[in-house]
Formats: sequence, C-alpha cells, structure tokens
Amino acid sequence: MEATLATENQTMIAHMVRDFGAQHIKPFMRQWDDTQEFPRDVFRQLGELGLMGVLVPEAYGGAGFGYQEYVTAIAELAKIDGSIGLSMAAHNSLCTGHILQHGSEAQKHQYLPRLASGEWIGAWGLTEPNTGSDAGNMRTTAVLDASGEYYVLNGAKNFITHGRSGEVAVIIARTGEVGDSHGMTAFIVERGTPGFAAGRKEDKLGMRASETTELIFTDCHVPLENVIGKVGDGFVQSLKVLDGGRISIAALSLGIAQGAFEAAVQYSQERQQFNQPISQFQGIAFKLADMATEIEAASLLTYRAAAMKDRGENVNLESAMAKLYASEVSVRVANEAVQIFGGYGYTKDYPVEKFYRDAKLCTIGEGTSEIQKLVIARALLK
Repeated sequence: MEATLATENQTMIAHMVRDFGAQHIKPFMRQWDDTQEFPRDVFRQLGELGLMGVLVPEAYGGAGFGYQEYVTAIAELAKIDGSIGLSMAAHNSLCTGHILQHGSEAQKHQYLPRLASGEWIGAWGLTEPNTGSDAGNMRTTAVLDASGEYYVLNGAKNFITHGRSGEVAVIIARTGEVGDSHGMTAFIVERGTPGFAAGRKEDKLGMRASETTELIFTDCHVPLENVIGKVGDGFVQSLKVLDGGRISIAALSLGIAQGAFEAAVQYSQERQQFNQPISQFQGIAFKLADMATEIEAASLLTYRAAAMKDRGENVNLESAMAKLYASEVSVRVANEAVQIFGGYGYTKDYPVEKFYRDAKLCTIGEGTSEIQKLVIARALLK
C-alpha cells in the first residue's frame, strides 16, 4: 500500500518515521495506552526530526514541506500509534497552522520557531461543552477592558488536545453577537497567563496517549498584540484552518486503517485452521480484498486533497470528502481486522484492538461524518 509515496521526500519521511517509531514508540505504546500518559519527550524528539513544523517555512524554523509530505508523516505515525499521530497532527494543523496562516509577522517569528522545534506544544480551542458542531453559538467571551490594551476572556473550552501540557493555545472567543459569524476573534494565550487554567482530563475509549482536557478562562487578560488578524475574523479563520485539518484527520484515518490491515494480512497468513492458513479461505481473502480496495480509495482522496492544498486551491469540498471517506474506512477496516483475528483480536496482546478503539475518533474529531456530509452537500448545491 505504498503507491502514493511518489517523491523522494515522502519516501525519506516514511522510513524516518518507521525507524523512530520502532525505537521510541512501539516499546511504550501499551504503557501509555493503559495509563493515559502523554509522552511529552517524544514530541520534542519529533521536533528534532522536523515533524512538529512540517508545513512551517524554514524562515520560521520549520521543515518547509508541503501537505503531501505532511500526510505521509501522519499516516506513518498512525500506523504505529494513532495517539501520537493525532497529537502531531493537532499541533501542526491547528495551533501552529492557525498562527502560520493568519498570524502577523511578529507573531510568526515569536511562536513558530518554538512550536516547530517541539520546544513548545500547541493547543487550539474552538469546541465548548454546549457547542460542538454549533460553534457559532459559543459562550466564551472576550471583552476589551477599559484601558483598551487587553481583552478579558471568560468561559470554557472542552475536548482540547494538549489542554494541560501545551505551552500556548489559539483560542476562539466571542467579541460580538451570538450567531454572528463575524462576532468571533482568535487569540494567542500562553500557559501561565493569570486566569488561564486546564480543567478535567477526559478518560477516553481510544487515542488515550493523546491528552484531551478542558480549558477554563476566568478574567484572563490577553494583550491586544495577541489578537490574530482582525477582530471578528476568528470564525472565518477557523473554517480555513479546519479545511487543512480535515486532510490531517484523513491522513490519520489512513494510517490507522493501513496499520490494522497490515496486521490482519500477516496474521491471516500465520494462523492455521483446518490445516491451512486462514488467508486461504475465501471468507477471509475477500475481507482483505475489500479492505485493500477501500484503503487505496481513501489514500487517493487524501493525497488528491493534499496536492490541491499544495497548489493553493480551495479544498473545502475535497478535504471534507477525504476526511469523511477515510475516517469511515478506518472504522470498517479496524472492525474487520478484529474479526480476522477472532478471539485474539479482542485482547490487548494483539495490535488490532487498539486500532479498533483509536479509529472511532476519526469519524468525530474536527467535524463529525454528518458535518462532513453537510459541508459536501453545501459545496455541491451552491
């Protein structure tokens, strides 16, 4: 399943990630999953490899690669451990990506080198307890104080990747009326800012080594220079950030599916029943054929969206299609992989039960499958 590794850079990145994962991720995956430990040092090491600033230009300390290399890196990480792939993707696409796409030169020079090196981990806050897909009705507010030098943030965000460990967060807060798409603004908030705190950490089904927490703002003073772009542009900025983010979730889905598939193929050739490998039975062979075909289709959709993004084209439709299809394929493939393993697939001694648990998030995070269908339908019908 490597037909899409078309360039020398992609091949280099794939081999680099596999070597790194074999040494620094695979031996500890079970422990991290059991304890929900967020392995912070791994991301510093990924930063040294250039993977925490894949899309960041070299002028800001990044690797200066494009989306096709980025997809390759995420997918290869996710083939090993979805949690690590998810955290790497969220750091790159959301916090770092928002500052890269919409920040001022001063903001880029201040934050991107630290984020791209892995010295700092980034978080991004849009979702709230009562407004998941309905971000337009967010309740977190930002009010300009009497001095005109600070915005005062009050409210809470939830399901935030790196909410506790991240050194900096991009936060979308309401500066206008509820329901006004131009009534929200993006802010850069550093850890340690008075009134900014992490709340409860979520106890999750899968992706357990990727930290997910609440963020709480209580009279949190954010200086005017930390506004990203124009006041009122936060929601529009977020939609553009999510277009790229959906490609990263498609890549994450692709990697999980590939990992589950490869494990299933290997097991089916080793497992003997009725004096032959189970891969020789049509019931199993046809499952593998369907899995391989769907993965290839997901790969083509994902890399097409990445290529369009690299060319600077609008990928609103294509990224939603890639994310929708790849995430659903990931769930189906992981489910079939467990079935092929039989009873062993339901135990933690074999890899596919973790792929099975991790895959489901891909149909939820950065817009559910239902929201992707809404995005696709609107793009087709406008």
